[in-house]
Amino acid sequence: MDFLGQQLSVSTVMFLLLALGLALSFEFVNGFHDTANAVATVIYTHSLKPTVAVVWSGCWNLIGVLSSSGGVAFGVIALLPVELVINVGSAAGFAMVFALLISAIIWNVGTWYFGLPASSSHTLIGSIMGVGLANSMMGKGHVFGEGVNWAKASEVGMSLLVSPIVGFTLSALLLLLSKALIKRKELYVAPDKDKAPPTWIRSLLILTCTGVSFAHGRNDGQKGMGLIMLILIGILPAAYAVNMGTNQESMQEISESAQAITRQMEKHSGWVEVGAFQESAAELSAFLKTNGVATDRTFGGIRNKCFEIYGIMQGKKSFNDLSVDQRRTLRTDLYLVSESLGKLVKQHKLDDDETKEAAALKARMDKVTKFIPDWVKFAVAFSLGLGTMIGWKRIVVTVGEKIGKEHLTYAQGASAELVAMGTILAADTMNLPVSTTHVLSSGIAGTMAANRSGLQMETLRNVLLAWVLTLPVSVLLGAGIFAFGLNIVIRMGLK
Repeated sequence: MDFLGQQLSVSTVMFLLLALGLALSFEFVNGFHDTANAVATVIYTHSLKPTVAVVWSGCWNLIGVLSSSGGVAFGVIALLPVELVINVGSAAGFAMVFALLISAIIWNVGTWYFGLPASSSHTLIGSIMGVGLANSMMGKGHVFGEGVNWAKASEVGMSLLVSPIVGFTLSALLLLLSKALIKRKELYVAPDKDKAPPTWIRSLLILTCTGVSFAHGRNDGQKGMGLIMLILIGILPAAYAVNMGTNQESMQEISESAQAITRQMEKHSGWVEVGAFQESAAELSAFLKTNGVATDRTFGGIRNKCFEIYGIMQGKKSFNDLSVDQRRTLRTDLYLVSESLGKLVKQHKLDDDETKEAAALKARMDKVTKFIPDWVKFAVAFSLGLGTMIGWKRIVVTVGEKIGKEHLTYAQGASAELVAMGTILAADTMNLPVSTTHVLSSGIAGTMAANRSGLQMETLRNVLLAWVLTLPVSVLLGAGIFAFGLNIVIRMGLK
């Protein structure tokens, strides 16, 4: 069967559809949790009817997703073992993708069933760590734990830890500030049953819902997109290994820059001999691990890969001029060189002029390997909206009624959502994933504390328990499903 320039068997097509179905199911379940938080206040305060709120939120999710850079998506992927990312079409690569998706779906559905605002971001990152740990245990010559990018994991973990604290504190302060400056009594009372708020309050709440939905799409919607791209790269490298829309001028810039970097790396390598192709790839893969250290051989490996990139791209007008195998090889080389140059720049291993050239080449290479087609963005946004439409009620009730001892007021909802929107957008500029669920629910708790409304400790205890358990449970699920899935995929005949 000819599919996007590749000959695929019926079983491979079925495998592709199953993998894409699981990825979109993850975003569908994500809609239960995270997107439901965005519509919680407008539904609970009767500012919008549930159907209208969900459709409105879905539209702004889509706008947020379409305007996203993809930085968060590929930042999450950077947590994965480098050998699995560059060999995503292997048995281990497919087992990795399935393990991430299935483990995240299991935990998210379980916490949603009990109405707990758990974090899809937290769940996915735990699953990634589980896969990395299992891969290091099962692989020959691996050291336990080296399969996880601990530097990136600590960076992401800090964002997930700090963002709820920011949500709690700033939401409480914003509510107190609004009480001091806005003397409108109707803002600070619980909504009447089945009665819409005054027009100006309604407009404020719709505005904050819009902002959170947009911010959620820009940040949280990207995680599923990154996983979908791994699937497409592994199964359909002819169309997705590199960005086929790259023009001739951009290709020429990469080719010429790679040639220039080749000469610089030659100087740093001390003219050490490093074998080309697989030997250089193995050298750079080792350098990119958490405990990887730059040596003469690292510079020699970058030198060889840059020379190979120049040889493949020189004189080509488009990526259509390359065979499927050449596109797959080129993506691997571009990824290894880009990430290696990025690590060298962070470690200040290059002088100022070289740092500028290395950063420029990395940016050009990333445009070729780190891209997300519009149809993927539309599919993710649709899945998020559909999940919210079906599963919003449990989370909305928890946010509106079960965090504080008193019902949520208009000002509390607006304060929490404004802070959530700002926090998520700030994280997005730094390409860091944050949890809409944690930021918003902690913001609601902050306003309840500031309002002296009291907190329902049973609900908070359950939410905290879900937050604490998410990481270890996801790690165990990810590791176990990866080991089981790898065995299954190997038996299916994939290597």
